[in-house]
Amino acid sequence: MTTPDVASATAVPTAVPAGAPTGVPTGAPTDAPTATTVADRPDVRTGSTRAGGFDPELARRDVPILHRTVNGRPLVWLDNGATTQKPRQVIEALAGYYSTTNSNIHRGAHTLAREATEAYEGGRAAVAGFLGAASPDSIVFTRGTTEAVNLVAQSWGRDNLGPGDEILVSTLEHHSDIVPWQLIAKERKARVVPIPLLPDGQIDQTAFADLLSFRTQLVAVSHASNVLGTVPPVKEMTALAHRYGARVLVDGAQAVAHFPVDVQDLDADFYVFSGHKLYGPTGIGALYAKPDVLEGMRPWQGGGNMIDHVDFSGSTFAPVPHRLEAGTGDLSGPVGLRAAMEWLTSFDHRAVAAYETALTQYAQQALASVPGLEVLGSAPERVAVLTFTMAGQDPSAIASWLDQDGIAVRAGHHCAQPALRFFGLESAARASLALYNTAEEVDQLVDSLMRLQEQG
Repeated sequence: MTTPDVASATAVPTAVPAGAPTGVPTGAPTDAPTATTVADRPDVRTGSTRAGGFDPELARRDVPILHRTVNGRPLVWLDNGATTQKPRQVIEALAGYYSTTNSNIHRGAHTLAREATEAYEGGRAAVAGFLGAASPDSIVFTRGTTEAVNLVAQSWGRDNLGPGDEILVSTLEHHSDIVPWQLIAKERKARVVPIPLLPDGQIDQTAFADLLSFRTQLVAVSHASNVLGTVPPVKEMTALAHRYGARVLVDGAQAVAHFPVDVQDLDADFYVFSGHKLYGPTGIGALYAKPDVLEGMRPWQGGGNMIDHVDFSGSTFAPVPHRLEAGTGDLSGPVGLRAAMEWLTSFDHRAVAAYETALTQYAQQALASVPGLEVLGSAPERVAVLTFTMAGQDPSAIASWLDQDGIAVRAGHHCAQPALRFFGLESAARASLALYNTAEEVDQLVDSLMRLQEQG
């Protein structure tokens, strides 16, 4: 990557720097607002709210864990790609549910059962609204993105894949969007075909177009990469795949916290995400599927909640989405997830997008001043994920060093080994930013990395 001089790298921008990506990444609704004027762009050093800009302190004051210390230092949470921290609104919603409403759902005739059912189904409606889905009946609750992908693979895949069929999977993908397809492909004698990358970390669109054929039954692609931050043109990729009759699954785990998503605008057949990467609880996630596709999906798991009638001579199943939710799920999860979505959408999307864009650009420039540090990928459309290596430093040692300064980053293969191997790596460090992070925290990261390099 191009390394600016130290002075320019450490100068704090008061607006999005020239040449920086601006606005909402590709794949967000086409009418989403963009950052176009200096007056609309937040000062990433102070988080000033001038001219309607976003102030990260508005978010920080809601998140209790950000006010604790680690190793005697204030916590700097830069591991948002792994999980986001929870605002008090989510914590209070969960506590309130268990304090006043806790009950199993759907089948009870008593008051708490009715209230718990309303809360659970209210969460489903909230997810549908958040994703721009036409109906709550197109939303299936899962434990997270991983279970949602496996559900599609084992239910839709088992009925629609056969010998010689192909599943095109981007090289960017998280293991959770690779391994389930390998498992079902082996069972159904189909093939998983990787879509290659360009040197800057973008998906090679020419290669993608060449790989598509009438053997292609499914395309699996992330809406934002967890290791490079790349935001592919998923709407365009989906339209091209549909010309060949292929279905498209979009992994939104890293996208939903950063920009608005409209599944109908994307025309995605499947869209999956996890609550814990959206400021919500762990153990809850969701699958969106087009109504006609969902209607044709048979149960993957059997048990309570998903049945209509059971007899030893045979069983019949509930309508979707319930027939895909076997057993007692995370009943409080939809309550916390709804609170998280309401918290996130209480902020102005335009201002948050501009703030995150400016903060990411500032972090890129600041990290470039660290000797021997290289950030992976330079795609023009990206979310706030900065994966890097440092000459002479093991990624795990980098993470341990930063932890002593109270700075939390991730090190390892990030469950994206094919993407890292594209760059000739088996491991790297990753700093991933969120709306509650600040330029001061970026400065602390850079200062700590500078000291690590100086000590040799």
